[in-house]
Amino acid sequence: MRSIPNQFHWTGAQSHYVDQIDVMSINHVHVGRFGGNSTKGQYKNEDGCLVWANEEQDWELAMILDAHQSADSAEALIDLLNANENSLIHLLNQSITRTYFSKIENHILQLLQSPEFLIKCEILKGETACLLVVRKDKYIWWLSVGDCVCFLFHDELVNLNQYQLNQRQFYEWIGKVNTFSQQIPCYSSGVRELRSGRSRILLVTDGVLECPGDPFIDSSELHRAFSGNTTQSLYSILETIQNKGVRDSTTLITWECAHKQPVMIPSDQK
Repeated sequence: MRSIPNQFHWTGAQSHYVDQIDVMSINHVHVGRFGGNSTKGQYKNEDGCLVWANEEQDWELAMILDAHQSADSAEALIDLLNANENSLIHLLNQSITRTYFSKIENHILQLLQSPEFLIKCEILKGETACLLVVRKDKYIWWLSVGDCVCFLFHDELVNLNQYQLNQRQFYEWIGKVNTFSQQIPCYSSGVRELRSGRSRILLVTDGVLECPGDPFIDSSELHRAFSGNTTQSLYSILETIQNKGVRDSTTLITWECAHKQPVMIPSDQK
């Protein structure tokens, strides 16, 4: 029996979705894929993603990958998490404490820097950007290498023009060229408290951000795109970039979460 009630993983080497839009759900988590336009020269898809979700334990783990040269590096990272499923699930299922996310981050960093994984990466074809996100209770944590983006949409934050959880970083990868093989690995990570009420979490590869005509270069446009049904919204976003003639593959993962717990506010507003 699988230890995760809802899980999914995929790379473009399995199904490339060139000229094809695909939208699917893993329980309350939604995945959208478009492999790019063949009329613009696209013929393969090197994206990848992984979703684990456990509503009973109140958490989601999502990973999105944007590889180049081949999907080998995306597959290697998916294999790494799946091979260490038991130890990761043990950490994810723990109650929230001050050290909850630091334990998860330290464990994942150990896996990424293990001699076995580094040796495996040396023989891969190409490398990948990687964005890993965990939501537990009223908190969200991320670890990012490269230029994938996580958006966090909430009305209070939107009113302050805040949309992104992380910032794109170029010249960072995991794979044949590997930041974790460097003397000092380069990556970004962080933890945020989710505002009270409903939030939307959205992970994207760069096809949606580098589309001709820049329909979603302004984060507010992506936020507005999710005004209705999630499946329809994902399809509409992918249809827009398809019609705009995007060449690059695009993968999106999104879900909503909500809580009513107290959150941080300025002392003069209490």
